[in-house]
Amino acid sequence: MKLSDFKFEIPKKLIALHPPENRDESRLMVIHKDTGKIEHKVFKDVIDYFDAGDVFVTNNTKVFPARLYGNKEKTGAKIEVFLLRELNQDLRLWDVLVDPARKIRVGNKLYFGDSDLVAEVIDNTTSRGRTIRFLFDGTDEEFYKTIDTLGETPILKDFIERDVVDADRERYQTIFAKHVGAVAAPTAGLHFTPHLMKRLEIKGVEVSPITLHIGLGTFRQVDVEDLTKHKMDSENYDIPQETVDLVNRALDQKKRVVSVGTTPLKTIESSVTANGRLKSSSGWTDKFIIPPYEFKIANAMITNFHLPESTLLMTASAFGGYDLIMKAYQEGIKENYKFFSYGDAMLII
Repeated sequence: MKLSDFKFEIPKKLIALHPPENRDESRLMVIHKDTGKIEHKVFKDVIDYFDAGDVFVTNNTKVFPARLYGNKEKTGAKIEVFLLRELNQDLRLWDVLVDPARKIRVGNKLYFGDSDLVAEVIDNTTSRGRTIRFLFDGTDEEFYKTIDTLGETPILKDFIERDVVDADRERYQTIFAKHVGAVAAPTAGLHFTPHLMKRLEIKGVEVSPITLHIGLGTFRQVDVEDLTKHKMDSENYDIPQETVDLVNRALDQKKRVVSVGTTPLKTIESSVTANGRLKSSSGWTDKFIIPPYEFKIANAMITNFHLPESTLLMTASAFGGYDLIMKAYQEGIKENYKFFSYGDAMLII
């Protein structure tokens, strides 16, 4: 397929700037792949579509406050440093984006607030990318606490055009969040509440995690018309044996395996046995799923409403079928569904 196949217009008012007051009261569009039927529900109604033995696969990555603001040595110029990933814990080397990049050269030092945190630029990686080494006299625990204190919740300001507020620290984190490493939230999971989880448990629905630390590459603009030539950034993942056992049992019993978002979807599809079952593994994946694609593991998916020409939309279209998902998106626009990270949800079954 081509990039232009995923081009359409979204009214700016439909990009959610804030989350709903209650997580599980966002809207839910239900799409039935076999009939093409589309229903309009509230997210907590999702429980009505599943039974005992079905398995929800969630992403338990935890977002860290990845956006720092520092000042350049000598000039004092304000610099934004977006932490992408830690390259070496012992040396405190990080892969980052800087803005404005033209002011930052190898050898420059950056100072962060009134803290003892200083960073030295040691390499250029891309036009905005740099490798930096933090200079910090303290333990690892003290270092990460300093990052947590100084850092800002990394909502994507290119799309959510507002200042970060204190509430984002909690609301831009799923209730499943456990392992620190993501610079963006697995947004399908943002709709779940402890109360909804208890209702699922009572009904006999299993919920089990994978971990995929989401990087900004997930949101990087696709700049090639031929989608087969787009290269995804690699992201670190882990699939525990407990999840493997639950998923494979559900498949053997003809139950539903529900991917809660596109990140668990590409993770489990990155680790499939020859006989079409999930296997435990960990490592890096750059899997890019576009239509047409034959899914081996998941047979249902919960996802948000994504932006035009995004890799997330392409993956959702591969799962639900291109024509049906494009039709659903047009209906979503007509019915004023909210888009992007804090937006509404879609269940594809």
